[in-house]
Amino acid sequence: MLSRGLTKILTVPDDVSELAEVEDSGRGWLPPRWVVVAVFLFWLGSVVTDVVVLTWGRVSDLVLLLVLSLFFSLAIEPGTNRLTRRGWRRGRATLLIIFGVLIAIGAFLGAMGTLIGTQIADLLSNLEVYISDTVERLNNWFGTSIDPAQVIDQFNDPNGAVQNFISAQRGDALRLTGRALNGLFATFSIVLFTFYFVADGPRMRRSICSRLRPSSQHRVLRIWELAIDKTGGYLYSRLLLSAVSAIFHGIVFASAGVRSPIALALWVGLISQFLPVIGTYFAAVLPVVITFLDSPIRALIVFAIIIVYQQFENYLISPKVTARTMELHPAIAFGAALAGLSILGPSGALLALPVAAMGQAIASETGRRHSIVDSDLLGEGSPEDEAEDKN
Repeated sequence: MLSRGLTKILTVPDDVSELAEVEDSGRGWLPPRWVVVAVFLFWLGSVVTDVVVLTWGRVSDLVLLLVLSLFFSLAIEPGTNRLTRRGWRRGRATLLIIFGVLIAIGAFLGAMGTLIGTQIADLLSNLEVYISDTVERLNNWFGTSIDPAQVIDQFNDPNGAVQNFISAQRGDALRLTGRALNGLFATFSIVLFTFYFVADGPRMRRSICSRLRPSSQHRVLRIWELAIDKTGGYLYSRLLLSAVSAIFHGIVFASAGVRSPIALALWVGLISQFLPVIGTYFAAVLPVVITFLDSPIRALIVFAIIIVYQQFENYLISPKVTARTMELHPAIAFGAALAGLSILGPSGALLALPVAAMGQAIASETGRRHSIVDSDLLGEGSPEDEAEDKN
């Protein structure tokens, strides 16, 4: 009797099941809950991505200025610390170093601007003479019979390719002026941020460390100190090598009768040191071209002297200068410069060198070192490498 009663209670009447089927058919098919969540997350991610891309497009220039300022502050902070230990106030010491750097950069740009402007004016005033001399040399070297007068007429043709190119460049004067103003504003911003990063460096580090555990504080400060030492040391070693190179090439250029020897020596010294691998060849173009206008043989001698000095510097001068700072492997420097150029342009190429030096220094300070096994594939290490392996 009890089982029959339960059966009657649990049995659903036919009219009730039909009613449920009617309600389900009227309500339609409902997707699973995960589909709704996935669609919502997709559209939310799309909106967030658009906002991030739009925001980055607006603030990317500011981020680049901050990064450049940070690494310039790492470069000049060792000098500021030395002056501070001698009794200088930190703000005044920072201003002194920044103004010294700006004066040096201004002197270099002024010298190069004067050199280029003088050479352009001389070239334009004696253009026909230079063209005639060049054509005659080509005829003597290669046995050709080019008419110098015809080349001069083609150059002076108002509808020719040369004059059209010059006219097109004149039309870009307004755009170049705008770029110059943007460059001045960016330079002022970098100087301002660099000053605050260095002058308020201890306060900023205290603010960061106050939110970390003691063990994390030691780790952060150790990395920060390493970044300051290696970045500043790398840049200072490059500047010292640039000074030595500029003095040598200045003497050589003056002895060879090259025009504007001081400006060209500064150009070769700086470009050859801060542009990895190809810097020497790129820096040699300007003095060789200027010397070529007077004497091709002398230009060839100047180029040979620049290349020979670079080899002498690589094997004798550079190892001694960078022994106390850091020597960046040429392959690493070249790869870092290419990566920085592709990401941030010329500023990234310049910034990539101290970044690579700092990364190499941090990598060399982390992890355990083990003794090297004997193998023909490993070759023979230098005494410095063996001492480093033992440590």
